[in-house]
Amino acid sequence: MANQAMNTALEQLDNAVNAVVSAAAQAPEAASAVTGGAIDPFVFRLAIFVLSIFVGYYVVWSVTPALHTPLMAVTNAISSVIVVGALLAVGIPSSGLATGFGFVALVLVSVNIFGGFLVTSRMLAMYKKKER
Repeated sequence: MANQAMNTALEQLDNAVNAVVSAAAQAPEAASAVTGGAIDPFVFRLAIFVLSIFVGYYVVWSVTPALHTPLMAVTNAISSVIVVGALLAVGIPSSGLATGFGFVALVLVSVNIFGGFLVTSRMLAMYKKKER
């Protein structure tokens, strides 16, 4: 029962994220077209990035402690997708800039994944019964 509710909630969250990502991908060009080019798409994307930092901060800090472990698992899954992209950026022969950014992304996401596993294991250890 709880697994089915959690799966349904995760599916709804995934659908919402997909809708937001597709809308955000089209928003800068649409804003530029509507305003006749008065808004630079870079500035629009930067504003979205800054707002997403604030939203992410408030979303993460309002999560109840019981949901931290599933949240960390989802974060690790997202980071594994980033690893694939970083490996492609490093492995495919292209400009040195792309390879450099890919390497930096690979290092940072590796730290994120291993740190996430450490935090998750510590949190799961909190739920284990103490041995006497």
